[in-house]
Amino acid sequence: MTLDAALEALEDAAELGAGRIDDADVAAIRVVLERAASRRALSSEHTVVGFFGATGSGKSSLLNAVVGEQLARAHVRRPTTSEPLAAVWGARGSAALLDWLQVTDRRHVEAPFAGDESLSLILLDLPDFDSVEPQHRAIAERLAGQVDVLVWVVDPQKYADAVLHRSFVAPLATHGAVTAAVLNQVDLLPAGTVPDVVASLRGLLAADGLADVRVLPASAATGEGVDAVRATIARFARERAAQSARLAADVAAAAGRLEAPDIAPEVAAPVRARLTDGLATAARVDAVSRAAGASYRKRAGQTTGWILTAWLLRLRADPLRRLHLLPSTRARGRDADVHRTALPPQSSAERAQASLAVRAYGDAASEGLGDGWRAAVRQAANEALAVVPDALDRAVARTDLGARGSWWWVVLAIVQWIALGAALVGVGWLLAAALLPIWSLPAPEVPVEQGWPVPTLLIAAGVLLGILTGLLGAALGGAIGAARRARARRRLRAAVADVARAEVVEPIELERDRAEAFGDAVRRARG
Repeated sequence: MTLDAALEALEDAAELGAGRIDDADVAAIRVVLERAASRRALSSEHTVVGFFGATGSGKSSLLNAVVGEQLARAHVRRPTTSEPLAAVWGARGSAALLDWLQVTDRRHVEAPFAGDESLSLILLDLPDFDSVEPQHRAIAERLAGQVDVLVWVVDPQKYADAVLHRSFVAPLATHGAVTAAVLNQVDLLPAGTVPDVVASLRGLLAADGLADVRVLPASAATGEGVDAVRATIARFARERAAQSARLAADVAAAAGRLEAPDIAPEVAAPVRARLTDGLATAARVDAVSRAAGASYRKRAGQTTGWILTAWLLRLRADPLRRLHLLPSTRARGRDADVHRTALPPQSSAERAQASLAVRAYGDAASEGLGDGWRAAVRQAANEALAVVPDALDRAVARTDLGARGSWWWVVLAIVQWIALGAALVGVGWLLAAALLPIWSLPAPEVPVEQGWPVPTLLIAAGVLLGILTGLLGAALGGAIGAARRARARRRLRAAVADVARAEVVEPIELERDRAEAFGDAVRRARG
């Protein structure tokens, strides 16, 4: 992966993780990104090499030996380096870089480094990291984060110092590609023990995570090993890859502080089903679907029942009308999205059911995520709970419950009117035959069919047809009403599922997607 891609991935991780990972980690990433942007804007020709070490390690003496001039002051009993000193090869472009490094003591060296006139190089002699002066340690810590190449200078007495390894070397374990170690003052060791001490130092560095770092034995006093140190530095400068390698290591180290979430592929089906069930209970899906079935049966009875008794059904309130869910009760032209039902407010038990279902879904969705991501998912679940009641009410209000009538209502209603008409004709016929003679008017003839007067047969047939048609209508109304109830329940549950998806699942999935993208950015930044 290129450095640009790694930096972009780290920036993505910072943006995606903001508010969900530790603020200190975000701040550390921002420092790395800012440092990288600053360093890349400065001289790419110069390689900045810092000499780091403890009091008495001989950093200044080693720098003088490597340079071949007495640039830095050295003292055998106490540290004298209070400010960083820069030995500079190639003045062009170095000033702005040294300004960024905050190094004011600058010594330009005319002689080419390691005999190579093409090398542009800055060697820094730095204050001791274990100095009793806090500002000296702060300078060393700051520049350890800015130089391109880190050279750890240790002496035979302090090479195993715990502070050096724990506080300085180990935190920069990802920077092995731009790190070298110099065991200085080997002239103080008994003859034949140098390889053992070098091996011991190499083992300590491996324990710090720097197994591949080259360990160079040297003596600034005798000049032993100085050429090897000089050649190693020249190689870094000649390859001109130290700057990018250092920044890439910074990116990897910052990304290494982050935990990539382990996200389950999807929330289990039973959990999704429980979410819909819980919200369906809160939306009174069963009650509304029962009302849809009862409303259909009532209106079917009013239309198809025996006319002489069907009017009594009108005295009963329509269940859907009570809930403002009958199409005729909805104001014409009103937006369905703002229409409200007349369902009573949710009970505490119904609210608890919805809350339990939403939070259970959130817990399942956040499984495998870190604390910050879990908190974000819980926040999304809590925000969903605030809007779910209204969303459910709107969903119920705009759901087509199948409350419209059926074509067979008209057919049976016509039959009922025909039956009523036949009965009324029979009654009128008999009344005319009985009353007109009283008024000296000719009475109509009353024919007889198998011993029964035809008007009486008309009355009996009309009444019987009306009753049978009413019973048929009741049977059909009951059967179809049950089907309408089942259909209304399916439609309501589908509407509730849509609410669950829009108000609960999608916001939580956005967090899961964000966590997944964060994890991908972290892995890319680690390279």
